[in-house]
Amino acid sequence: MFRSLSAALVLALSPTPAPEVPPAGATGVVEDLVLPVEDIVGEVESMDGTESETTRGQEVTVALTSDVLFAVDKWRLTASARQRLAKVAEKVSAEGAGGVVRIEGHTDDQGADAYNVTLSQRRAQAVLTAMHGLLADAGVTLRARGYGESRPKLPNMVEGKPVAENRAENRRVEITFTAKS
Repeated sequence: MFRSLSAALVLALSPTPAPEVPPAGATGVVEDLVLPVEDIVGEVESMDGTESETTRGQEVTVALTSDVLFAVDKWRLTASARQRLAKVAEKVSAEGAGGVVRIEGHTDDQGADAYNVTLSQRRAQAVLTAMHGLLADAGVTLRARGYGESRPKLPNMVEGKPVAENRAENRRVEITFTAKS
């Protein structure tokens, strides 16, 4: 016991060496830590999950799930879809800076790729046709494109299993415009 106590005392009472002081005039490299800043994206979703709005800088995207716009496997707008699109058109007119308004159709991963691209293109075109009449005096150019299942918002499959809620959100039409400064 005394040996370990004496060893501890020797270590505790022995002087510690002073840190080395660099010679006068010595310089060293100071490296900056630079990290990328990701875009700050604000997203607001409706209580029922059928509509969301995302803002990236001045770009605003309103996404409407296809379930509120179309019947299953169809591209003809429902009556309630026209009411929803009228509200989106009001937003574009009030907040938009003009220019191009993109209308993009998307599907989930069910069905063949070629079929999904065609369906999403027809749905985007149907929304464009409706929005054209609603935005006739807004000074915008409308462009429609269908992406099929190539740009999912959420993964259709998780751990090898289909996720119905994610597939529902992936079936959507997005209307993107530039907001006024």
